[in-house]
Amino acid sequence: MMELDHIAMSGVTLEEATAAVENALGVRLQPGGKHDVFGTHNTLLGLDDGLYVEAISTDPDADVPVRTRWFDLDRVSGPPRLSNWICRTADLTGLLENLPAQAGNPVALTRGALSWDMAVPADGVLPFDNMHPALIQWRGGGHPSAMLRPSGCTLRRLSAVHPQAGDLKAVLAPVFTDPRVVFETGAAPKLVAEFDTPHGRRMLQ
Repeated sequence: MMELDHIAMSGVTLEEATAAVENALGVRLQPGGKHDVFGTHNTLLGLDDGLYVEAISTDPDADVPVRTRWFDLDRVSGPPRLSNWICRTADLTGLLENLPAQAGNPVALTRGALSWDMAVPADGVLPFDNMHPALIQWRGGGHPSAMLRPSGCTLRRLSAVHPQAGDLKAVLAPVFTDPRVVFETGAAPKLVAEFDTPHGRRMLQ
């Protein structure tokens, strides 16, 4: 089984991705860190329900990674967008046996005191045009949400839009149930997240 862990806003630069979240929700993100394996860096926003929002981009100061970057960041262009939703599990290897092969293979990662395994496709592209969740297993008991100050924001709804949304829902149904996450049929793949914030109802997409 798996459960919602966080959502990611990708941008050409971290400044642009961070500003997109801050302008949309009306709150400030906190510094995150660097991911040396993929040559990326991030900023973070804690949510009231134990989730968080991650703004992420390629790190221009990092060495070029030997493998394709996660979150399809090698192909990011244009304005920042909500690109991925990430689910955690206590058994990543076992979960992957019941999901499409393109969901990826585990990669061991660390950032400061945090350590985790992430399923990353060889080409960086998740099934259903990245509308399939990325999968993570945290190791050592640490989690970013415990390190983030409260923002007053709560996720109300996350919509995964795709032409084959019904097929995606069917693939995930045996291992995932969350009333906040809905699957909607639409011509263009996209994620849309709705939040309650200190400034009222706000949206990221």
